[in-house]
Amino acid sequence: MKEYLISIFNKAAGKLPYLQSVSLNFENPKIELHGDLSCNAAILLAKQLKKKPRDIAQEIINTLETDPNIISKIEIAGPGFINFFFEPAFVAQIIKSILKGQESFGRSDAFKGKKANVEFVSANPTGPLTVGHGRNAVCGDTIANLLEWVGYKVDREYYFNNAGRQMRVLGDSVKLRYLELLGEKISFPEDYYQGDYIKDIAKNLVNEYGDKLKDEQPEGIFKQRAEKEIFNDIKKTLSSLNIIHNIFYNENSLYEEGRIKRLLEIYKEKNLSFEKDGATWLKLTQLGSEQDKVIVKSSGEPTYRLPDIAYHITKFERGYDLMVDLFGSDHNATYPDVSAGLKALGYDSNKIKVLIHQFVTIMENGEAVKMSTRKANFITLDQLISEVGSDVVRYFFNMRNITTHMNFDLSLAKKQSDENPVFYLQYAHARICSILKMVEKENLKASQENLDLLTSNEEQQLLKKLHQFRDEVFLSALFFETHRICTYLEELAAAFHKFYTFCRILGSEKKLAEARIALAEAAKIVIKNGLTILGVNAPERM
Repeated sequence: MKEYLISIFNKAAGKLPYLQSVSLNFENPKIELHGDLSCNAAILLAKQLKKKPRDIAQEIINTLETDPNIISKIEIAGPGFINFFFEPAFVAQIIKSILKGQESFGRSDAFKGKKANVEFVSANPTGPLTVGHGRNAVCGDTIANLLEWVGYKVDREYYFNNAGRQMRVLGDSVKLRYLELLGEKISFPEDYYQGDYIKDIAKNLVNEYGDKLKDEQPEGIFKQRAEKEIFNDIKKTLSSLNIIHNIFYNENSLYEEGRIKRLLEIYKEKNLSFEKDGATWLKLTQLGSEQDKVIVKSSGEPTYRLPDIAYHITKFERGYDLMVDLFGSDHNATYPDVSAGLKALGYDSNKIKVLIHQFVTIMENGEAVKMSTRKANFITLDQLISEVGSDVVRYFFNMRNITTHMNFDLSLAKKQSDENPVFYLQYAHARICSILKMVEKENLKASQENLDLLTSNEEQQLLKKLHQFRDEVFLSALFFETHRICTYLEELAAAFHKFYTFCRILGSEKKLAEARIALAEAAKIVIKNGLTILGVNAPERM
């Protein structure tokens, strides 16, 4: 429907050039009486044209060349909104597009030929993934799915560091537990990694080597084994959510390849850095920031800014048109420095989209479960998946805007009822599959020949909701908002249930029954496609 309006507005722009100066926006009115689509172009043009919006709206309407078989009427409402009402027979034609497109319906070539990199999870291999990592993982993968649906070729990337103090602490934690298992009395520091997974790694080493490693350095086999086992577990956890990264980038390689050293030289050559108190500072005030920041400490150790800038330079070198970084809220104040550092070197920082997700609280018996990787009194992502299943984990993490704090309600997640949105949607898909099998036994099948019979309010509301799917996919990808798909699917399922309650298939005249079967088939396809984007299964039986 929007495509049709855009085409007639573009044609009208030949007679009304001012239409070329306004961004055309067609919205679905919240009130049914206000039509199917509404345009605010006249209101936006009022100041420029120095005319009343309603007068501009009337001028636009008089110029539009509409097909009466498509548009039934146009009204001016409120301060100057132009409301369009579509003919039911035209609205029903969406069924043909859906049945033709099948699992591809909703995809577009809007960004065909463009390359995107989505960097997400990026947890260092110091422990199992927590539910906080889970939100990052699920939303990152879903954003990657959305970008693929609008034409991007997407690389899923995992950035990690297996060097530095935290990895030294990890190796030392394993060695101490190893010595403890050998009967030695140890003093285990408070800030070391204290989870059972550390004991398990140590136990594997005892089983394999006995006491032969007593004199080995923590940063040798202890650190190496810990990194390997933890990373294997991380990959298994992600795989259980059907998340597969095709690139793993090690921060340490930036040093090994001399990229950090070269970057420091470039900043010095461009007079963008200076020495003070034994440290190297980046002249961020010269780049529009409020204060300069340290990029190399007086100890000689770089701050996060330097490797992050060097890392993003590699992304530019790899030719990405879009680089999405998904971070936790603890990164909120840090990424602008990296962006400024890249911009100073001539890189287009607009190609980088940083998404900050808020924390997750697991609610159990009305109380929040505390989480700490080192103290190990946290719920791992594996445990959460085991409790409620991967479909629920993926849907729940997707269904809230990532910019908001999330309470993950375990009791709701476990419910097998309509209260649980995952069950609600999967039941809708399974119900349609059941209906389609039932009508097939009655020798009825979907037909596209009499779609003009779908004129009831319930049929039209479902059809109009189906029309919105392509826009929802595009806008969800454009704004990196996975929750929009969840909201849309829940509204679509509600529209289907209402349709099936009021519009009988069996017992209806054959032509009408087969048109309704085609509508049910279309709804099934769109529900499945939406769940596919979210990484959630669409079962045929429940």
